[in-house]
Amino acid sequence: MLINARFLTRQATGVDRFAIELLQASLQAGLLPGAQAVVPADATLVTPAPKGLSVRHAGRHGGHRWEQFELPALAAQAGDLPLVNLCNTAPLRHRRQIAVIHDAAAVANPQNYGFAFRQWYRVMIGSLMRRSRVIATVSRFSADELTRHFGAHHHGVEVIPEGGEHILRLPADPTVFERLDLRGRRYVLAVGSQSLNKNFAAVLNAMSLIDDPDVVLVAAGGGNTRIFTDSALQHERLQRTGYVSDQQLRALYEGAACFVFPSFYEGFGLPPLEAMCCGCPVIVSDRASLPEVCADAALYCNPDDPATLAAQLRRVLGSPALSDELRTRGHQRAAQLTWNRAAREFAELMDLHFA
Repeated sequence: MLINARFLTRQATGVDRFAIELLQASLQAGLLPGAQAVVPADATLVTPAPKGLSVRHAGRHGGHRWEQFELPALAAQAGDLPLVNLCNTAPLRHRRQIAVIHDAAAVANPQNYGFAFRQWYRVMIGSLMRRSRVIATVSRFSADELTRHFGAHHHGVEVIPEGGEHILRLPADPTVFERLDLRGRRYVLAVGSQSLNKNFAAVLNAMSLIDDPDVVLVAAGGGNTRIFTDSALQHERLQRTGYVSDQQLRALYEGAACFVFPSFYEGFGLPPLEAMCCGCPVIVSDRASLPEVCADAALYCNPDDPATLAAQLRRVLGSPALSDELRTRGHQRAAQLTWNRAAREFAELMDLHFA
């Protein structure tokens, strides 16, 4: 197979994490014999390649032009190898390929995206759904969404669930507690980007309904200043982390009283699974893929009603027994969703369609 490794030429996102961890687990299990990875000739590798993956620079252009026109030719020159695209984009007219499309968010929630991106996304995903031999995604919810918005694929949409054990690869870095003055304090953890879809506003509003002034909210990830400024939550109960490493994030998961994730729309929702791996009780939205991913290992809230999140927070914060039960269920659920499992399912999929 020939792997479209363009994702290695940018700072890693959540989608890129899927590609990196899937390939790493597959390589470690010996499931990618003869695999080749390719990037544009003049590209710099910003994200380290998975260990054992040979990356070749080829072509004359970069960006979308390289991906759309030169990448299919490189696959043909390599003996018509099946082309593997793991991060939402792929050559529109190529057929002998797998394209992993993580969600249909730009169509389902167009208000969160610019006009040009929405139009490109519609054209790209529609073409890939018609022409690519295999379409895969990360949850049954996303598979149904892709079919609903773009029509049925001739082989159906395959599902390769993600894993969360990467968060345990490196030891926790407890220095984050000193930096944020969290030693000995109870805190609720929220993780996410500045996107309005992540619904930090609901977390802030829910915290304002919690009577215990000693419980603080720790917000890790990009922040939207307007959301935080407009909230009724008192400033002294909100602690924003700025950038944190995976090791610091692990420490925050392990030390939190609970983790909250009231997102409106997720193709998979990796942070709750990471939290479960770290033994952190989880509260999530009852929308999109989150019930599928978290099953009975989380408590659920209505993302449109912060009072439901506040009620679940009170349950967890007030009951050590419930917290322990959620930790146990979380570990059990995380053991079912691993990158090793994803690697096996990916290998079986490739054998089924390209052997």
